[in-house]
Amino acid sequence: MLRQQAFYGYLFALSATAIWSGNFIIARDLSESISPISLAFWRWVVAFIAFLPFAIKPLIAEWDILKKNLPYLSITALLGITTFNTLIYFAGHTTTAINLALISITFPIFTIILSRLFYREIITINKGIGILLVVAGVVLLVTKGTPSILLHLSFAIGDIWMLMAAFIFAIYSLLLKHRPTELSIWSLQLSTFILGIIFLLPFFIWDCATTSSTEFDTKTILSILYVGIFASLSAFILWNKAIVSIGPIKAGMIYYTLPLFSGTLAYLFLKESIGMLHFYCAFLIVSGILIANYESNRVQKK
Repeated sequence: MLRQQAFYGYLFALSATAIWSGNFIIARDLSESISPISLAFWRWVVAFIAFLPFAIKPLIAEWDILKKNLPYLSITALLGITTFNTLIYFAGHTTTAINLALISITFPIFTIILSRLFYREIITINKGIGILLVVAGVVLLVTKGTPSILLHLSFAIGDIWMLMAAFIFAIYSLLLKHRPTELSIWSLQLSTFILGIIFLLPFFIWDCATTSSTEFDTKTILSILYVGIFASLSAFILWNKAIVSIGPIKAGMIYYTLPLFSGTLAYLFLKESIGMLHFYCAFLIVSGILIANYESNRVQKK
């Protein structure tokens, strides 16, 4: 029974990660046909509609709690909904899908650093080594194996957008970690969807007024439905099932396979080349994250 539960737990985690990896492919593939702001706006509108039947009852039941925690919800929505994925879609205009995926998994390192700054958590030797390895991997990736490029600032701006997105996601993750205990995850998610769309609306109106109108062909519509339904709702449900089955630490380890899925999809659908540099960078980044998390895992087991 336990083995079966673990099997399904890992399967859920892998499925959620594979679905999320498609978000980076779409960010790159639609870079010429829809603006980043419009893509983000329609993604969350579709996600809101898809999520509404599941979360409307908890939202109504916890309405008073939501009003009391409106400042927290607003900051969380602004970072996690309005800004995070919009930056990913901006990044998709000037860098590859595999770069997006590799840089995205650096967020645990930002989480460690922020935890040290705001919660005085100790950075152990393992965490220090892990941070250095991840930084080395990202620098190699961003500079395409030539760190001296940093002196001339001639690397892809999309890599920087993605680094900013990873940093914002780390802040968002810390906020979720300290969410009000009386607030269910369902009402939290739906309320942040609503607030995130509200914050994004003025930028969407400005975007529509200043850029050429989007042609909603079959590919664009299907892509929006994918990121709105699958990457926002289905993956969310699968991930929560995985955490229930195998726990957040083991599920988190599965998340680091995201570049593998994104790299394969980018090679198959976008014809992006995958060189040895990507493997070296992936090795440094994943090794750094595993080393940084090793001690905390051991302590938790004790």
